[in-house]
Amino acid sequence: MASQTSSKKVIYAALIGNLLIAVTKFVAAAWTGSSAMLSEGVHSLVDTGNELLLLYGLHRSAKPPDRAHPLGHGRELYFWTFIVALLIFSLGAGVSFYEGVVHIRHPEPMESPHVAYAVLGLSLLFEGGSWWVALKEFRKAKGSLGYFRAVRESKDPTTFTVLFEDSAALAGLIIALAGVASAQAFGRPEMDGVASLGIGAVLAVTALVLARETKGLLIGEAAHHRLEGAVQALAQSDPAVERVNGVLTVHLAPNQVVAALSAEFSDELRTPDIEACVARVEDRIRNAHPEIIALFIKPQSPGTYRRHALTVEGAFEGTVENPVPSH
Repeated sequence: MASQTSSKKVIYAALIGNLLIAVTKFVAAAWTGSSAMLSEGVHSLVDTGNELLLLYGLHRSAKPPDRAHPLGHGRELYFWTFIVALLIFSLGAGVSFYEGVVHIRHPEPMESPHVAYAVLGLSLLFEGGSWWVALKEFRKAKGSLGYFRAVRESKDPTTFTVLFEDSAALAGLIIALAGVASAQAFGRPEMDGVASLGIGAVLAVTALVLARETKGLLIGEAAHHRLEGAVQALAQSDPAVERVNGVLTVHLAPNQVVAALSAEFSDELRTPDIEACVARVEDRIRNAHPEIIALFIKPQSPGTYRRHALTVEGAFEGTVENPVPSH
């Protein structure tokens, strides 16, 4: 729940900032006739809609399991984050490219450029504040990991999505400012259209990176190896467990993990003893890691497990070759 609260804080900050900035940019675009300003207005409007979709995804992902969705609705967050990436590409980048081409082919002199400068300056200030909030929360979440690795390993797409959006927004504002200044300084209004193309390129790259990272989460990514190792160690600590063969995990949401554990039990145990052992292991693991919402334990010999594991290319390589030592 703490992670979700942190994510909502970042999203709300971005939502308020983008909505105010979008209205201001559209007014300025209508006043000045600036293509780059109109592209930036569309960009901020798309970002505002994106924050609403992220909040909707967080709300839907928290719904409890039902008959049709026995493992809950956790992946709704990943689905709506993927939709956000598509919207950035199709609407944000698409409109920016269109506006850029139109204003390069049919350039029009800009009116009242000082209005554009004032709006861009205020937008930089407001976007910078939203970006700083997102950056601080992302730094907390990433710990000692590098930024790139933290994005690759993160199971919560909301924080880095907002950070990427705000970073693209700041880059777009700088490009828009350069376009407006160039158009005024050189008397070449088509430079404003070139700035729109630059903004579209920034949004397209941002969208593709977000889509790639979110796609992996939507398909299903394994939990961090530290969690898998902890699950194996807790299971192995039960005296009735002869050997833990390995564990398969998958994230349904940032704080929702499904785990399947393969273990060999002592041969002298009877069925009631195994059932009691399974119950103990489940309680121990769920108490230590409440993010594991479903745990399946399968009695299995190491040889059988290894044959099944080898059919999945490299998926169980670490747990097969380096199993938790037996008692």
